[in-house]
Amino acid sequence: MGSKVHVHMQVSDLTKSREFYERFFGGAPVKMKPGYVKFLPDWASVNLGLSQGRAGGEGTVDHMGIQVDAPETVMVQLQRVKAAGVAVREEMGVNCCRANQDKFWVQDPGGVEWEVYHLNYDLEGEATVSASRPNGLPVVEETGCCAPRPSGT
Repeated sequence: MGSKVHVHMQVSDLTKSREFYERFFGGAPVKMKPGYVKFLPDWASVNLGLSQGRAGGEGTVDHMGIQVDAPETVMVQLQRVKAAGVAVREEMGVNCCRANQDKFWVQDPGGVEWEVYHLNYDLEGEATVSASRPNGLPVVEETGCCAPRPSGT
């Protein structure tokens, strides 16, 4: 196993969160104890621990990101997550945080958003991205992590 980022979250419903992460990561937890589960997905450099927490959601995380090495990995994981029945928000070719990225977002039962993304290229000093890309995916502007979210989302 290579290096992994460790994230530990307290969740209000451990069973519901475990079921969500099984679908999102594509596999069962590697450890389950009363009040705790741990995931080490093969495709992502993350070590996720979930503990039964307080119903008030204290200590929740705004969002987490998994950066992958190739846009093909984004697409493979996107199709897998969709097939698992997880609601997904897609953003391909989005200009976000001074970079162009292909990404998708999911939200766990506690409201924590995860993005799976590939950094296409740095935008510093570059002109605005054209309206289409060679692979035919549309370019999304003014969305994603850097743009204001519409009310109610």
